[in-house]
Amino acid sequence: MTQQQTNSKPKRPAPLSLRLSDVERQQLAAQAGSLPLGSYIKSVVLADQAHQYRKTRKPPVAEQQLLAEILARLGESRTASNLNQIAKHLNQGTLIVDDELEADLKQAIAEVAWMRTTLMQALKGRP
Repeated sequence: MTQQQTNSKPKRPAPLSLRLSDVERQQLAAQAGSLPLGSYIKSVVLADQAHQYRKTRKPPVAEQQLLAEILARLGESRTASNLNQIAKHLNQGTLIVDDELEADLKQAIAEVAWMRTTLMQALKGRP
């Protein structure tokens, strides 16, 4: 049996290429909305067979910016490390609550609340 016979996947045809001006591509992207461009083009060209070609949708730019901001804040904050240290000392029974710790706790609570709210905004409308 040859290598070609053992491969059960059918060979896919070469991709179709389409050249567009910057303005045309921007118009097409605006019309596609959150659909990938290829899926949108298929849905228009092959409208007789209108079914979803791809269920994955691109997140809107605003959502990507919010998620990027969350990741940036997580990277620059020590919230996770601070909360871990507090939990460690609570478990050991060595936690002394002073003004500094109280301020750290309030800051951590505020950061977690901000992250939760921002994530909810970025992910609203998604399952």
